[in-house]
Amino acid sequence: MALREKKKARAGYMISAVATLYKIHPQTLRLYERAGLLKPSRSQGNTRLYTDEDLERLEVILNLTRDLGVNLAGIEVVLNMRDKMSEMERQMEQFMEFVRGEFAASLSGRGARPARGALVRVAPPKIVRVEK
Repeated sequence: MALREKKKARAGYMISAVATLYKIHPQTLRLYERAGLLKPSRSQGNTRLYTDEDLERLEVILNLTRDLGVNLAGIEVVLNMRDKMSEMERQMEQFMEFVRGEFAASLSGRGARPARGALVRVAPPKIVRVEK
């Protein structure tokens, strides 16, 4: 992972540096961009600048092509699925934080308010004393 640590030190990488770093032709990077697999930002002079996120995505692309023999259409499907899974994971984390907050509120007594906007109204629990 020393390669990744070197990459993290800088903010934006020009196409020639990325091509050299990953031992690919700059035209291949342009092809990936035309196919919509990579979307590098542009400088004021219209030079492609690859971020660390772009490089991580490129590593996935190269792994799929070099190691697994996946074509560009397959890479697009895999990347779209990864993006959707990341979004779902983010949404699940937000939902879990909400549930944790609601649970903590109910434990602290803050959550004992009437459910006026609820779809199904639930009466507050009644405590029944049982004697032995």
